[in-house]
Amino acid sequence: MDIIRAIEEEQINKDLPEISVGDTVQVYYRIIEGSRERVQLFEGTVIKIQGESSRKTFTVRRLSYGVGVERTFLLNSPRIAELKVTRKGKVRRSKLYYIRQRQGKSAKVKERTNY
Repeated sequence: MDIIRAIEEEQINKDLPEISVGDTVQVYYRIIEGSRERVQLFEGTVIKIQGESSRKTFTVRRLSYGVGVERTFLLNSPRIAELKVTRKGKVRRSKLYYIRQRQGKSAKVKERTNY
């Protein structure tokens, strides 16, 4: 088991910021289309973080033309070019699934001021 942990420790990306549930993040994700590579921005609220060490994933939700779009990213993926936290959220739950049924002002997460 120590060999597996050692291999996983090598794959962890150390330069990413600390994110938590409720934060608004900007994920710059590398997309390969044929022979071209481009970076696409996906900005939204983190509604779920699961896993541990190198298998850690987080799900980001945003509204796009009135439709909720969720995307799950592998935190230590080499395809993540950059990860920025734009707002820290004040939440009392570890999973924000209830936001899926909310609209407008009730779907907002309060901002944490002292962090």
